[in-house]
Amino acid sequence: MSSSGAKHIFEQFALVAQAIANGHRVELIELLAQGERSVEALAELSELTVTNASQHLQLLRRAGLVTARRSGKRVLYRVTERDVMDLLTALRRTAERGVAEIDRIVQSYFHERDTLEPLSHEELARRLRRGLVTLIDVRPVEEFAAGHIRGAISIPLDELKRRLHELPAKRPVIVYCRGPYCVFAAQAVAALRAKGYDARRLADGYPQWWAAGRPVATAA
Repeated sequence: MSSSGAKHIFEQFALVAQAIANGHRVELIELLAQGERSVEALAELSELTVTNASQHLQLLRRAGLVTARRSGKRVLYRVTERDVMDLLTALRRTAERGVAEIDRIVQSYFHERDTLEPLSHEELARRLRRGLVTLIDVRPVEEFAAGHIRGAISIPLDELKRRLHELPAKRPVIVYCRGPYCVFAAQAVAALRAKGYDARRLADGYPQWWAAGRPVATAA
């Protein structure tokens, strides 16, 4: 390949990098990794105006990171492929190694709340196969319906206290939510431990489990 051809390819790589070089756009991808959503829903969840959210989504679409379809008067977006989440995971791990502020926030917010290490994919899969744990998804119900870890039950965080009777008291509970920085899981673990449950959180969330090709399901 000629030098000019290689330069052109590198420029296309840079277009993708530019697409994720914005905190709002990274957040939008994370939200879309939970399931397909309209521009209006994404704007509300990310606290953007509809116009601003639409502009960010168009840029992500041009970079091939998200795709869209029309449903009536609405435009629905979703993540293009699993490798988009691989890209964000690589970005997160690189940033965690190199940016001291990220490490400080993670250490203070999550590690001080975890007396036990978060559970890995491999360990969760092993325990699910053996029927050793209760797995709960504390995301909103519409996200659970769009896709969840196979074998999980849906108990949104704001319903957890009144639904504790659904959890076997002597069985370990594993909690997951949207991703490694999602506070829902940490809060749920703290609430469960306060009630005497042996509770731990998954190290990341549903999008990373899905991206790894592990078993998932949707709700009718």
